[in-house]
Amino acid sequence: VGLAVRMGMGQALLVLLAASTVMTVKDPLLNICMDAKHHKTKPGPEGMLHNQCAPWKDNACCTANTSSEAHKDQSNLYNFNWNHCGLMPLKCKRHFIQDTCLYECSPNLGPWIDQADSSWRRERILHVPLCKEDCEEWWEDCKDYVTCKENWHKGWNWATGTNRCPWGSMCRPFSEVFPRPKDLCEKIWSNSYKYTTERRGSGRCIQMWFDPAQGNPNVVVAKYYAWKKRSSSAWVDNVTPETGKAICPLPGPILLLLPLVVVLEGAGGRGSH
Repeated sequence: VGLAVRMGMGQALLVLLAASTVMTVKDPLLNICMDAKHHKTKPGPEGMLHNQCAPWKDNACCTANTSSEAHKDQSNLYNFNWNHCGLMPLKCKRHFIQDTCLYECSPNLGPWIDQADSSWRRERILHVPLCKEDCEEWWEDCKDYVTCKENWHKGWNWATGTNRCPWGSMCRPFSEVFPRPKDLCEKIWSNSYKYTTERRGSGRCIQMWFDPAQGNPNVVVAKYYAWKKRSSSAWVDNVTPETGKAICPLPGPILLLLPLVVVLEGAGGRGSH
């Protein structure tokens, strides 16, 4: 083989090798919507999200109609009645609305999506690390409201088509049913959330409340936990929390050609002197 041909082949292989090295794929834990009752299949812009769901309008898993329903006392989303033990105060209700908006609209819950066995959804969230302030303010604003149940996911009387307190249960203050903020955040939705001591802006906890003008802080949080989840697993891909991208391992044919690249480059180098 002539010198020019050998050098050309070597250079072409090196270009192919470099391209394969930097080739990235989309992280399956990032920017996704869970497979649930009202979620879109893919996140995207929603310019008309209602009121408290508006922070997600630039990239949302919910529709405008879902965001509007999330604000109603008797929502068509799940026929769930917040006022099952009397009228829920507005300062308390706003946290439940925000919780619903996060659940329905956020594309940043991928690292905590888990399989669900219910008839109305195939996936749920589990152990989402909620920021300390979000959990404690939720508890503080709701501690004087009353409820008859600790777990609001199941065990209701649905005979009338909406949730009512099960027979024999008593309405008690939140502060008795949920003695601490941790109890409220972790127990009310079957461990969907996990209480943390991490604070807003730390990049280590999910915020229910944030100012969209400052960007969505949960994007960075999801990247960190996606990287952490991969790091603790046996996955081959290498994901950095800075990029959230998985670096593809070199394809087999490229690895087989590496010795040839070395030989060809070596031959070209010796022949050029």
